[in-house]
Amino acid sequence: MEGFFSGIGFKSGGILNVTPRLALELCRKGALLVDVREADLSRFKMFDVPEILYCPYSILEETFQDLPADKPMIFADAAGLHSREATELAIKKGIEDRVANLAGGLIEWERDEMPLIIDKSEKLSGSCMCQLRPREKK
Repeated sequence: MEGFFSGIGFKSGGILNVTPRLALELCRKGALLVDVREADLSRFKMFDVPEILYCPYSILEETFQDLPADKPMIFADAAGLHSREATELAIKKGIEDRVANLAGGLIEWERDEMPLIIDKSEKLSGSCMCQLRPREKK
């Protein structure tokens, strides 16, 4: 794992960021994608990568010790905000050399046409985030 993230991506505010295309390539080479979206927001559209771990940001700090110690990790979410905070937490925990943030999150992943798993039965509806709820079944 030594140097897994060496010379790639771009740093912003001390955080290593990777684009969706680079993230997919790194996942295919052994990186673990850690999706920090809350469960109800991650079931409709899921990253289609070889290895993924779902760990909601709301419980990440208390479960951090359960993350694999032997894998490079790319933190991801919907837009790259909570995943950035997750990456900052990992750096505070002393594992800066094996973590990166997925820049732009699922929004950019989908825009760049990276592989997704879509479960239409989990689609949410509502006029704003505060009103999202599962769609009614017809």
